[in-house]
Amino acid sequence: MCGIVGYVGQRDAAPILLEGLRRLEYRGYDSAGIALITSEGKVFIEKKAGKLTNLTDHLNGETPAGSPGIAHTRWATHGRPTDLNAHPHTDCTGKLALIHNGIIENYAEVKRRLAGSGHDFSSDTDTEVLVHLIEEHYAGDLVEAVRRALNDVRGAYAIGVMHADHPDRIVGARMNVPLIVGLGDGEGFLASDVPAILDHTKNVVILQEGDIADVTAAGTRIIDLDGSTVEREVTRIRWSIEAAEKGGFPHFTLKEIYEQPHAIQEALRARVDGYGNVSLVELDAIEAKLKRVERVYVVGCGTARYAGEVGAYLIQEWAGLPASSQIGSEMRYSPPPLDDRTLVISVSQSGETADTLAPQKLAAGRGATIVVVTNVVGSAITREADAVCYLQAGPEVAVASTKAFVTQVVVLQMIALHLARLRGTLSARQLHSFGLALRELPSQTAETLKLAPQIKKLARRWTDVRSVMFIGRALGYPIAMEGALKLKELSYVHAEGYAAGELKHGPIALLDPNTPLVAIATRGATYEKVVSNIAEVRAREAPVVAVATVGDEEIAHYAQDVFYVPETLEPMSAVVAMLPLQLLAYEVAVARGTDVDQPRNLAKSVTVE
Repeated sequence: MCGIVGYVGQRDAAPILLEGLRRLEYRGYDSAGIALITSEGKVFIEKKAGKLTNLTDHLNGETPAGSPGIAHTRWATHGRPTDLNAHPHTDCTGKLALIHNGIIENYAEVKRRLAGSGHDFSSDTDTEVLVHLIEEHYAGDLVEAVRRALNDVRGAYAIGVMHADHPDRIVGARMNVPLIVGLGDGEGFLASDVPAILDHTKNVVILQEGDIADVTAAGTRIIDLDGSTVEREVTRIRWSIEAAEKGGFPHFTLKEIYEQPHAIQEALRARVDGYGNVSLVELDAIEAKLKRVERVYVVGCGTARYAGEVGAYLIQEWAGLPASSQIGSEMRYSPPPLDDRTLVISVSQSGETADTLAPQKLAAGRGATIVVVTNVVGSAITREADAVCYLQAGPEVAVASTKAFVTQVVVLQMIALHLARLRGTLSARQLHSFGLALRELPSQTAETLKLAPQIKKLARRWTDVRSVMFIGRALGYPIAMEGALKLKELSYVHAEGYAAGELKHGPIALLDPNTPLVAIATRGATYEKVVSNIAEVRAREAPVVAVATVGDEEIAHYAQDVFYVPETLEPMSAVVAMLPLQLLAYEVAVARGTDVDQPRNLAKSVTVE
């Protein structure tokens, strides 16, 4: 959700804050705002509904000099996207300013109490209660006022706070929402994510739940909600800001699609050797627990959930364990059996997905072994894990996930092979064969991306398409669902993914000459069944696009358009089959003129339930 950036130091805050917001706009773009303390000691605030450009155009480079400062880009939860509801919010004195990412669950109760004490509210947001609550507790010590206020609220938050009487500091705090502190030379930073401050420092402190950071130019002091001082390690960021920029591509989405061969290579690095031996050293410390496992649940939301479908399928197929994919937002309301013989694999690109964190905590509380698959070091999801397998995909800026999905699938494939080796359910030859197939994926995905010109031509014909159906069987089914999700996210075209055999049980009624069907028809055990399903569709005169294996001439008799992908072992086909669908969604979106990197109503990291 929302993006936060803050600065304290000798430089003018405004340019640093606005550039930081630009790099965080993927987190929300319903409104943007900035606050800073001017050289006269006044709090300057400007905020505008809509994208960041609305704010920067309005400011026109004329922000006053001043520091410290805080800034925010919003993904609306409570209150419509308006100027009044935009952050920062101020207290009754106008001296205190606050920005917030998250949801205050008991805001209505707190608001009634504060209104009864004479506080005036000007927005519809839950956030505004926080700034008035801090005002209520303020008696000269800003950090203590923040601590007392946070003990009065329930929910999720990352906040940045400043006060005109304290021009030497900004205060940050987090609970179930990401926030980092940047440590500069004579200056300090707050941010939701590393790219916002990477131009200025590579040394960051990843705040943990309940941390309150007193950030000054001289350094940072961290306390917990009880007021006790806590120590947090400093993390050195190893990637450059260029890794988070477009690099000559028109959109981050396209850049990240083309980064996938390299991302897969990084995910495999030091895990699969040249002989095809798979070694996940991250799981070695929990080997005894893994050998006791009797059931597996792979938990995720959205794209991560579809990656989880692939992972669960292969764990059951290879390791012989009952395994299923669980929707994170549903799992804890009707939990499956959970005990000390259960393995839960939590999958989240950001590691901050609230709907995945909640069932993970439930499972951990019941004794389950927790393995996390994520891209972000130190993220919330890693803290209650028995083991963490990082994607190593590099920063993913575009809201719609691409390289995170394929690396999630690859890491889950390696986990499945690791479990199979521990349990002795695959022969040495099989393990070797699958390991070598993984090694081929970087070159095979690079070859698949050469389909781009063909896909672009098809996308231009789909400008006015209103609905598309995707089908697949076995591992092709989650790829069909993820392909449909990508088309919906990027182009706003209605799309649904179905198990191919389910077509005749209802969905086929939707097909006609104006409703295309995309079929995942790579070689495998269910290939003939998929071809049969495609024939049923052609009989209804619906246009068919097939993703098929190079050399398959039969499929051309049934599909008007075929995207041929390199041949690989069936379990690895899920990766190569996905890339044409990502390109298709991207090109349809471009042809329709949608905002590809920042689709409406979406945010990169869903940190609220």
